[in-house]
Amino acid sequence: MSASEALVGRLRGTVLPAVATPMDARGIVDLAALRGYAERIAAERIGGVAVWAHTGRGLYLSEDDRRRVLAVWRAAVGGPVVAGVGVPRAAGAVDLGAAVDATVAMAVRAAEGGADAVMVYPLAQSDGDDDAAVRLHERVASESGLPVVGFFLHGEAGGYPYPPGLVSRLLELPSAVGIKLATLDRAMACQDAIAAARRSGRLVITGEDRMFGPSLMWGADTALVGIAAARVPLTVAVLEAWRAGDHGRFVRASARLDRFAEATFLAPIEGYVQRMLWAAVWEGLIPEEAAHDPYGPVLPASERRAVVDCLEALAKDAAPESA
Repeated sequence: MSASEALVGRLRGTVLPAVATPMDARGIVDLAALRGYAERIAAERIGGVAVWAHTGRGLYLSEDDRRRVLAVWRAAVGGPVVAGVGVPRAAGAVDLGAAVDATVAMAVRAAEGGADAVMVYPLAQSDGDDDAAVRLHERVASESGLPVVGFFLHGEAGGYPYPPGLVSRLLELPSAVGIKLATLDRAMACQDAIAAARRSGRLVITGEDRMFGPSLMWGADTALVGIAAARVPLTVAVLEAWRAGDHGRFVRASARLDRFAEATFLAPIEGYVQRMLWAAVWEGLIPEEAAHDPYGPVLPASERRAVVDCLEALAKDAAPESA
């Protein structure tokens, strides 16, 4: 059995939180806060974690900070660690060759740091060039030696929507573990990509924070989501209920998760990272001084109040999330 096939078996049906990176007001990673946060997340019923993802601002961290962040999570988590690799959207003026080189180099560093797989950000420079996208994934896998997860990303975070034919081609690669879908509000694109991915037998990974329950009903079988950066049991409850065939519990759990998503994943969508950090503070996962996102928009205090009000209401009126 190949490493990719083994990883598919380990991850199918699990939640991988796309974890946040605690930082102070200057944007300096708070390693003490990160260690405490990692210990709490690792204690949940998760299949692994995703580091260097959009929620963790991985593409904006320095190479040294990425190395430290990966080391903390590698030490804390017994399950697989998937590392996001790519270039920031702000680097859109970089030519395709340089962007590919930077992505590959980041994947090699991930392998050296103990990652089990890499999630490859789509490159805006190759928009519409399916052959370039396939070559990118092939080179990342070849030079890092790691299994790869494709990333169908569309929206403010960058990327472009992979057409169904490209989804199929990527999942035919021997190194492919699956594809993560983050179409945000594009239900038809999500459904089409899921249909293409399911034929491969690889993981169909939902990253649809605002369409989480529906994406499972459409055929996603695993989750890698930023909404699980805090309130992990809220997310796990939905996936476990669906896989158990307990549709009554699924509807209740999905409704609860949707309420939280409505308070955290809204315009401006880039603000979701800060909103999740506020949720993590409320939950006691990280301290207040480490809950800063220097790469997102400045949000009004009213948005924090809305997040806290939602969390308090969910805590007050519901049974345990894992029930």
